[in-house]
Amino acid sequence: MISTKIPYNDINIFSNLVHDYISQKDTLANFYNRFPNKENFEDQIKEKKSHNINREVLVKVLRQQNKSLKLSTATINNIDALLSNNTYTITTGHQLCLFTGPLYVIYKIISAINLSRDLNKTYPHNIFVPLFWMASEDHDIEEVNHVNVFGKKLIWDSNKGGAVGRKKLHSIKNVLVDLEKMLGDNYNASLIMKVFKETYKKDNNLAEATRALINILFSNEGIVILDGDDKELKKTLIPIIKKDISHHYFKEYLQKCSQDIGRNYKVQALVSDTNFFYLSDDSRTKTSKHTNITNIEESVERFSPNVFLRPLYQELVLPNLAY
Repeated sequence: MISTKIPYNDINIFSNLVHDYISQKDTLANFYNRFPNKENFEDQIKEKKSHNINREVLVKVLRQQNKSLKLSTATINNIDALLSNNTYTITTGHQLCLFTGPLYVIYKIISAINLSRDLNKTYPHNIFVPLFWMASEDHDIEEVNHVNVFGKKLIWDSNKGGAVGRKKLHSIKNVLVDLEKMLGDNYNASLIMKVFKETYKKDNNLAEATRALINILFSNEGIVILDGDDKELKKTLIPIIKKDISHHYFKEYLQKCSQDIGRNYKVQALVSDTNFFYLSDDSRTKTSKHTNITNIEESVERFSPNVFLRPLYQELVLPNLAY
């Protein structure tokens, strides 16, 4: 097969921010620690080794969350390996789009798998595990409740409000019926529909369906799937939540960073006083200084980090080298 490599800068679909990052322009040097060249991972490993990650809790949560799935030997081994101090994660993640969502969701997962594979060869004394972080706490159902197939938009009619990952799939049947008609009566279509019917069961919620689907597609590659919407993991966030809500601790840092990056690029997220949402059964609302955190230890699962603090959450609970 003849292949042609096209530089990212020549395909005219990415922003200047992405182009300059890939080109390692000096204007972005202050906004990240190290550029992810393979040779830079040696220093990244040394730095991460000093971080205090509760690996026992992480592995316990992973085993609990994935207990209903038929995991591959590769994935089981990767989960077990996370107990060892020489094992690190290469993380990617996305919203819980209906079925697989845009093609770049697949590209993200493949990229994490390929980088982990390359690092395992480059640094054989360590173990590198590809991990998919399910952004199950997002509340914008209209961003994830549809799929485009052959120019037609299929929409899952789900109630609005609350974390999308917690929504049950009681009304998914009509979408599956329409999708089956669109794919037609052929061998590949039947294989695809078999997978979707197996994962998008009416008693599953969207997070459970997404986990099952990604496991079927990538388990043989050792992918590890983690849902951050977990009380045990969120206990790590308790002091962060208290600082953020009571003292607006991160506001000044985030505003400065936003202003600095806004001198050359479009700012993609607005800074607020607080950086957590409060989850109820049917809503996800912004916190404020008046949000009750008196009994936060008992209800920490109700607090959800926003786009700014979600990466911090990941770094607190994962032995992570790159996202």
